[in-house]
Amino acid sequence: MDSLRGQLLIASPQLSDPNFDRAVVLITEHGEDGAMGIVLNRPSQAGVDGVIPDLSSIAGPEPIFVGGPVQPEALVVLGEFADPAKAAWIVVADVGLVSAQADLGELPEAVRRGRVYAGFSGWGPGQLEEELADESWIIEPPLPSELFPEDPETLWSDVLGRMGGEYALLARMPADPSVN
Repeated sequence: MDSLRGQLLIASPQLSDPNFDRAVVLITEHGEDGAMGIVLNRPSQAGVDGVIPDLSSIAGPEPIFVGGPVQPEALVVLGEFADPAKAAWIVVADVGLVSAQADLGELPEAVRRGRVYAGFSGWGPGQLEEELADESWIIEPPLPSELFPEDPETLWSDVLGRMGGEYALLARMPADPSVN
């Protein structure tokens, strides 16, 4: 399978893991050793400026997002880079990950905007491919606006809706069909 780096994984309704209910994951790395990504649509109650003031220069007063269930104590910073050479690695276009060794004083010049994530999503060798074969995920290239969505709570339905057809029907499906 070709690398899915830079692609979105949209959780299908049959995915039963509560960590990924209606999740939209940006794949940041994918290869024979497995895959890594961050959930783009899970804002927490904690604000960046209150918890990590040094990162508020690129993330502003935004919340810290829950990037996934793996290492929730680890911070991952996704940035839109003015100079992509300053990224630890580029994920898609000019969007990449900020290095843990980055000079925080230089970040405002290198990063146009950023989001801070606690934890990440990870898959072992072959695990993601197996989940894809089980139709647990829908793969879709992102629009630039979907990488830093203004309304992350609607990202799942927004992406499915723009895909049209049967996906647009899924987008309008209630979270709990039994209450319909």
